Amino acid sequence: QVQLVESGGGLVQAGGSLRLSCTASGRTFSNNGMAWFRQAPGKEREFVTAIDWSGSSRRSAHFVKGRFTISRDNAKNMLFLQMDSLKPEDTAVYYCAAGARILGASPTDYDYWGQGTQVTVSS
Repeated sequence: QVQLVESGGGLVQAGGSLRLSCTASGRTFSNNGMAWFRQAPGKEREFVTAIDWSGSSRRSAHFVKGRFTISRDNAKNMLFLQMDSLKPEDTAVYYCAAGARILGASPTDYDYWGQGTQVTVSS
């Protein structure tokens, strides 16, 4: 089992920055691919960005375009999402996820999920 808890969400103005953290626990954490997803009200859960077990490979949705950076620190059992140049359309609940598939972009690729953290970007 892997347990995930997100933090760092909040209210930020357009153009601002926010850093999300995901604290993980579990014996197999370092062998899991990890990702960030987001979900706005009335919308389906949407892939944001993923990172492999070693942290050497990354994959991101098209809307990221250099604005977001995913990273992980296996020694600290943490996953991060640095978000810069935020836009109102980035407003959503952000979830971290972990699973056996590396760099998966579908929610079904992941077995473990956090509870989510709200990110609200004002215009």
